This record gives sequence, structure tokens and C-alpha cells, in this order.
Amino acid sequence: MNPGAPAEPELCLSKNFLLHDVAEPASPLVLASPHSGRCYPKSFLQQSRLDLLSLRRSEDAYVDRLFEAAPRWGVPLLCATFPRSYCDVNRYAWELDQGMFRERLPEGSLTNTDKVRSGLGMMARIAGAGRGIYRHQLPVSEARLRIASCWLPYHEALEAMIERSLARFGVCLMIDLHSMPSFAHLRLPDIVLGDLHGESCARHVVDGLAASLSGAGFSTGRNRPYAGGYITARHGKPSGGVHVIQMEIGRGLYLDEQAVQPSASFDSVQTRFEHFLPEAITLARKLEPTQSERVCA
Repeated sequence: MNPGAPAEPELCLSKNFLLHDVAEPASPLVLASPHSGRCYPKSFLQQSRLDLLSLRRSEDAYVDRLFEAAPRWGVPLLCATFPRSYCDVNRYAWELDQGMFRERLPEGSLTNTDKVRSGLGMMARIAGAGRGIYRHQLPVSEARLRIASCWLPYHEALEAMIERSLARFGVCLMIDLHSMPSFAHLRLPDIVLGDLHGESCARHVVDGLAASLSGAGFSTGRNRPYAGGYITARHGKPSGGVHVIQMEIGRGLYLDEQAVQPSASFDSVQTRFEHFLPEAITLARKLEPTQSERVCA
């Protein structure tokens, strides 16, 4: 990739995810990138008071491309194409701010969670440095549309990947790929591994991934300030053979954060992650199914 080349996102209405699948998975490892989508529906841009660049600063920009070598290693890679600010699949579908809508939200909606109060529900109220996205209140039908066209298809694809791994190997290791912004007042490691403080993944698996990342030249931390989100909590069930880790990658490693474009170091960081992949594959192959999943003839 040429770091100086324009990287304007495609404007689209219909695409919702890309699954870079493999016919014969090399291991129980699967990768997913829920926040790197950069296809902005025209209707969304018309609803927004913010310019495109301001909206794009909410993306986990180009994380999908950091791992584009995964299918060549026999590892399926699922990528959302819609932007996080349009539909955040790392939230419960009806985790929404009532103040954003003209009508009442359906019974059972989560309207008072920490994420909603901070403006970051399934449909974000804010972007960038706390700037409001929408010009006007929206109809509830807009939330239904985004759930039907983006949220549900993404989760159905992710669940199918996990189920296939369980059927083939009796176990699954899913890495949920994200990126984290730089903070002038906070020094963070290159990568933060979130396992919900031991709830979503066996400790020895996290230890192994941390060691492999260190071998690729990355510093790592755990759970602080990112322990995991809805996807980690929903799918991570080590007792059922599904281990899920949220991987937060420092954007300063590979991205010009102001321009939301790959930096001069992008290619070298991408190469380091490709060197990490066979280590992660080896670790996934060593996972053993839980006793309840073993079949004895």
C-alpha cells in the first residue's frame, strides 16, 4: 500500500460485510473486524451535520487491511463494510438513546447503559470529540433498517464462522480486531488484549497470544482500558469451547490519525502481523475440545 495515496471511502447503500473465507480452515482460528467499515450510505451523510472526515475518525480504520493476509494462511476474516458510526455491531441491537428518536423505542430496548449515556449506542449519537452527528431526530424505522441490513447479517455471519469451527475442530479461537486512538495524557501499550478479566478466554490462550505478539515486536497489556464489548461477552464461552479475545491495536502504530490514512509505517506493521499469524494458528491448533464436546466411539 502506498501511504501517500488517497484513501477515500466508497459510498454505498447495499453492502454490509465481506467474508474472506477459506475452503479448508487451517485451524480453529477466526478473525473479525467489526469497526473498520468505510462504506458510507448517502442517506446517512445527508442526515449528519458532520463532514465525512469527522465521521471517519470513529473508524478502526484499515484494521481489516492489516490482516488481509489471513486467508492465505487458511484463516477466515470477516469485515464489516458499513461504518461504526452508522451501526455498531459491538452493541446489543436495541442499545439506543431514546432522545435520538421521534417515537418510543420498542419494549426491552436498553436506553440507560454506560455506552448509551456516553453517546455510543448501536447508533452513535456523537462522533470524534463528542460532536453530535444528527441534524434532526430520527424515526424508529431507521433503527429497524440498520438492524436488518447490517447488525443481523454481520452477527449471523460471525455465528456461522464460529459454528463451523466448532463442528470441524470442536473448539474455536476468535480474535475480535479493533484499534484504539492515541492519547497525549495516557501511555498505552501497542496492543491491549481484552478477555473480560478472564471470562471470555482461557488464561493460557491469552498468555500465548501475548507472547506471540511480543515476539513480533509489540508491547501488550490486558483489559485496561479495554476489557471487551458486546461481541466478546456474547460469544466468549471457554467452557463451551469458544475462546474470544478483543485485540485493540494502537492507531499510532500504522495510521495518520488526523487524516485517517495509512502512515508510512503501515506496510511494516502489516508484515509484523503476518508473522504473528502462524503463531496464532499454532496456538489455536493446540486447543482441546471441552469434555462435553468429545465423542467416544
